[in-house]
Amino acid sequence: MAALAATGLAEIVAVAEPDDAGAAQALALAPAARRVDGLDALLREDIDAVVIATPSAAHAEQSIRALEAGKAVFCQKPLGRTGPEVAEVVEAARRADRLLGVDLSYRHTAAMGAIRPLLEGRALGHVFGVDVTFHNAWGPDKPWFYDPALSGGGCVVDLGVHLIDLALWSLGWPEVTGVESRLYAKGAPLADPARQVEDYAVATLDLAGGTVVRLACSWGLQAGREAVIAAEFFGTQGGASLRNVNGSFYDLRAERHHHIRAEPLSEPPDDWGGRAAVDWLARLASGARFDPDARHLETVARVIDRIYGR
Repeated sequence: MAALAATGLAEIVAVAEPDDAGAAQALALAPAARRVDGLDALLREDIDAVVIATPSAAHAEQSIRALEAGKAVFCQKPLGRTGPEVAEVVEAARRADRLLGVDLSYRHTAAMGAIRPLLEGRALGHVFGVDVTFHNAWGPDKPWFYDPALSGGGCVVDLGVHLIDLALWSLGWPEVTGVESRLYAKGAPLADPARQVEDYAVATLDLAGGTVVRLACSWGLQAGREAVIAAEFFGTQGGASLRNVNGSFYDLRAERHHHIRAEPLSEPPDDWGGRAAVDWLARLASGARFDPDARHLETVARVIDRIYGR
C-alpha cells in the first residue's frame, strides 16, 4: 500500500480492514481514505480498482465479485486454491475486460531483471536445467495457513507458486509435460491432504523441449538461516543464478556463471517488495484492460494441482 501511495498514480479512497491496528496503519499511509465495513461497502465506493490481501480462501470469490462490479483487481498470491478457482477468476476478468494482477513479486526484482534477458537472448545456450528453491525457516504465523480448506495446501501453494511462476515465465511458458512430487508433513510423507498441509515438498517438472525443473520448498526447515531462496539456470553455454544473501528474505544477488567463474549481475539493496503492485497500477493508469497473459495464472495453478495429485 505504501508503494502504491508513493507513485502518485492513484488516490486511495477506502480501506476495508477488520483489525483495528491494521486499519490504523493503513489509514496512516492514506490519511484521506475512509475505513469501510467489508467488500460490499468497498465496491459501493466510486473506485476504479481493488487490492485484495485477505486469507487465500477468499481470494477467488472476492476477486470475481470485484471484477463483476467493473473494478480492476490486484490480488495477493495465490489467486485461488485450485486451478479451477483460478480459471474462474481469469474468465471473470476476461468477461469484464478488467486488468487482473497478482503479487508474483520475484519477477520484478532487479536480480531477475538482469537474468531474464540472458534467457530471452539465449545467451546461456539451451537451458536444460532449472533449480528453484524457497525454504522459510519460520513458516506462517496465522492458523488458517495450516487448514487445507482455507489455504488450498501448504508450502507449495504458499511458496512454490512463486517458484513455478518464476521458472515458467523466465523460459517463455513452455508446456509442462510431466510432474512428479513428494510431499511431507512434520518429517513424514503427507498422509491425509484433506486434514493436514505439507511443510516440505520436492517436485520435478518436465518441460517441452527437454528442460527439467527441480523444485524444493518448505516451512520450518532446519536450514541454519532464516531463508534459502534461489533460482538457478543451467545452459549449454553458461549459467545464471538468483540467490538470497545471508539468509535474507529481501536481499537478492544475481550472477552469470562461466564454468567455475561467477560474474556479478545485480547486488542488493533493491527495494522490490511493492513493484508487482506498482507495475499493475502503472498499466491501469495508462488505460490497460484485460491482459491475455493472465491465462498463465491458470497455468501455474494447474501445475500446483498436479503436484498435489488432484
